Amino acid sequence: MNMNKNEFIKTLEKEDIHVTEMQMEQFEKYKSLLLEWNEKMNLTSITEEEEIWQKHFYDSVYPFLHLDFSNLCDVGSGAGFPGIPVKILFPNIELNMVEPLKKRCTFLKEVVRQLGLEKVNVYDQRAEDFAKDYRESFEVVSARAVARLTILLELCAPLVQKNGTMVALKGKNGKEELENAQLAIETLGLQMEKEELFESEEATRVNFYFKKVKNSPKKYPRAYGQIKKKPLGE
Repeated sequence: MNMNKNEFIKTLEKEDIHVTEMQMEQFEKYKSLLLEWNEKMNLTSITEEEEIWQKHFYDSVYPFLHLDFSNLCDVGSGAGFPGIPVKILFPNIELNMVEPLKKRCTFLKEVVRQLGLEKVNVYDQRAEDFAKDYRESFEVVSARAVARLTILLELCAPLVQKNGTMVALKGKNGKEELENAQLAIETLGLQMEKEELFESEEATRVNFYFKKVKNSPKKYPRAYGQIKKKPLGE
């Protein structure tokens, strides 16, 4: 099911989240910038208004509605999902976005500037390089549609502080990827906490929550070439 902006507001109200007028203005401005910049660079294939409210905005914020956190690191931010919608909804958190493509970083910085968002950092880096300086620094680390779970966990887990949470937003292959990721979960000091499955006529989405129960071994993440060639457990 896709949703319009009023359904977006009402659906969040059911979760006891009340979106202010200013926040709605920020979502609207973000939507405009996304569509404007999408004409000159490949940011998203989702351009219908109702799809944007559902798949980009609601699907981005839903996994974080009941988490208690003060900082978020979004790995492979792309066009800013889930990081920017989460930041709009929870303005007091510190948001760190890690995105290796310079053009996309330029877009993200422009969104941050035009929406007047504070406490946001955009890092033009690959996650495995970023981890050298920011190892185990974040309460919550998120990633959406970046890579298979075995690869994703190795890129993200080392950034999560002990007792923190990693949130992986996955599509229809999520369950299968989870089966292949058991060794990676164990090796990297994670523990599966819960999964949320959403099925509709258009799509299947699953969100995985992992708790960081012990520090990730120092040798991870490896160089991306190695991760891709020999994913943990595959």
